Amino acid sequence: MKNTVGTIMAALAGGLISLGIYTHIVPNKTVMQVSPAPVIKTSTDVTPLPISGVDFTVAAERTVNGVVHIKTITKTTRTQRYMDPFEHFFFGNPFQREIPQMGAGSGVIITEDGYIITNNHVIDRADEIEVTLNDKRTYKGKVIGTDPNTDLAVIKIDETGLPVVPFGNSDLVKVGEWVLAVGNPFNLTSTVTAGIVSAKGRNIDIIQENYKIESFIQTDAAVNPGNSGGALVNINGELVGINTAISSHTGSYEGYAFAIPSNLVQKVARDLIEFGTVQRGLLGVNIKEINAEFAKLKGIQELEGVWVEAPIAGGAAEEAGIRSGDIILQVNGVKVNSVAALQEQIGLYRPGDRVKLLISRSGKQAEIVAVLKNKAGTTQLLDKPTEVNSMLGARFRPLSEEELQKYKLTHGVMVEEVTNGKLRNAGVKAGYIITEINGKQVKSLDDLNQALNSSKGIYYIGGMYKTGEKVYYSFN
Repeated sequence: MKNTVGTIMAALAGGLISLGIYTHIVPNKTVMQVSPAPVIKTSTDVTPLPISGVDFTVAAERTVNGVVHIKTITKTTRTQRYMDPFEHFFFGNPFQREIPQMGAGSGVIITEDGYIITNNHVIDRADEIEVTLNDKRTYKGKVIGTDPNTDLAVIKIDETGLPVVPFGNSDLVKVGEWVLAVGNPFNLTSTVTAGIVSAKGRNIDIIQENYKIESFIQTDAAVNPGNSGGALVNINGELVGINTAISSHTGSYEGYAFAIPSNLVQKVARDLIEFGTVQRGLLGVNIKEINAEFAKLKGIQELEGVWVEAPIAGGAAEEAGIRSGDIILQVNGVKVNSVAALQEQIGLYRPGDRVKLLISRSGKQAEIVAVLKNKAGTTQLLDKPTEVNSMLGARFRPLSEEELQKYKLTHGVMVEEVTNGKLRNAGVKAGYIITEINGKQVKSLDDLNQALNSSKGIYYIGGMYKTGEKVYYSFN
């Protein structure tokens, strides 16, 4: 006990001596207190909006019943190079067999009496079309008209009082805006996914037509095979696009989906229902994108608008006074900063329509009014398909002078669209140029009709495709 107390007293004495020495040697030293690092705000007075604050239920309820499931059957003939005795016994002709191919997609009801808009590639070459509503009622679909240039088609079912998805104004859609994709991916009917508008005016080069229009709305709403022809709607349940394609390395959704703007959809649908064909107004210009490199080359100060390389002779632009080197800034008050955007806006009008163009010429702006023309170079609207066209299952148009030069022809009539009929059964595809029938030259639509009406037997058709391949067909 005495040893322990002595040790404690010695330690206490040592501590007091050390404190005294430190106080006398360093009289002005103070002890610093370390405060925690301050919190720095990256933005001030901004309250983030939670995703739960956006309600998608109203839009979903308003649209899910107006989107249909489309199934197609396309009959193809397989030709064998050898005879299989087994197949010959059970199936007859050993060299040819008809094999049905199944397809599926979506569509949007746009009128109460059964008109439905979808993608052309959903119903292209289909022999049978089956439409199933959200309430599981099933109908046979009839093709009213197609437009390969925009990849749109209108079909119809015999029913009334159907739920309709109302059109919205796609020009007012903003990047970052919430949208819903409604369709039938992988045959999963009535599927709704959400995302935002990622970009507008996208050209992804998937339509292979001379007069194609690609100005897609890009979205990150999940879209997969089977969604084609379905609805892209805003949070009010208004149709702002028709889902058409995805950009993917695997064939499934990877975050990039594309929809045709509803304003263009509405115009094409209206034309197909009223005329059976699209009344497309053309400006008649060769145009180019304006980027930093091109602007530097041409000495352009601003990166806005679309550059006019040259107006086409006899076209609407030339007659309106547009010159090479002009920059088109607006069409009827809508800004156009890309080739796709300009094509989309002009595509909203018919031949004979007047459009007001805001252009920049040598740094000065001016307004020019152009009267749009059709493919034949006139302001006339195209007639509905004739009875002969309906029997053949095709739509024709005369070749322009530019096309005749391009394909090195002196005459010919283009098969612009092929549906169910004689030509399709014979193997004729869209893009075929008919130059003769039964040895007689076909220079116009009148020549075509006369040749078809002059014989009651077998028709021999000669011509070529756009690729230059010469092909001959025959049918009874």
